[in-house]
Amino acid sequence: MTKAASALSAPLALLLALFPAAPVFAGCKDRPAPAVDWTECSKERLMLGGSDLSGSVLASAFLSGTDLAGANLAGANLQRSELVRSSFKGADLTGANLEKALASRAEFSGAVMRSVRMVKAEFLRVNFTGADMTGADLTDGDFYRNDFTGADLTGAKLTDAILPRSVFTGATLGGADLSGAFLLRSRFEGVDLSGVQGLVQVQIDQACGDAQTLLPAGLVAPASWPCSDS
Repeated sequence: MTKAASALSAPLALLLALFPAAPVFAGCKDRPAPAVDWTECSKERLMLGGSDLSGSVLASAFLSGTDLAGANLAGANLQRSELVRSSFKGADLTGANLEKALASRAEFSGAVMRSVRMVKAEFLRVNFTGADMTGADLTDGDFYRNDFTGADLTGAKLTDAILPRSVFTGATLGGADLSGAFLLRSRFEGVDLSGVQGLVQVQIDQACGDAQTLLPAGLVAPASWPCSDS
């Protein structure tokens, strides 16, 4: 090192010691935009419908009561986010990550959720009516009393998912994997289950169906379906 370089490096080292680099925080005050970082930010009860949040980082964010209807959340990271009574009606969540997200009475009707990841998510009384959930991964998730009426779950993975009293009326389930899924009083009236993978007789015996429910080869309808209209 030259004498000139040494002379410059000493003052620079002193400045760095006195003014260390500021830590990087999520931009909680940043406006909605693609790839915005709202990690652990409080974004509750906001009107964000139609916003472009594609590729955004919303991990552990608080989004309860927030309106995100029609928003673009393709590829967004919503791991461990809180979504109580949030609305994603008609939103694009293609490839989004909702692993271990927590939702109650949230709205996802008509949402595009192709290849969405919802592993170990906890969703209570959430509405997925008419949602496109093709190839979605719901492995090990808790989906008590969710409404999948008319949803497209083609090729979806529901392995070991907890789905008691969920409604699948009119849903498409071709190629879906329900291995180990808990289906106590889940509603499959009129649903074609003939192409579903992993179903066993005990699951059928616990679920709700009718004369129009089509079952995979080797499985039979119970003598009396265990469901009531209550």
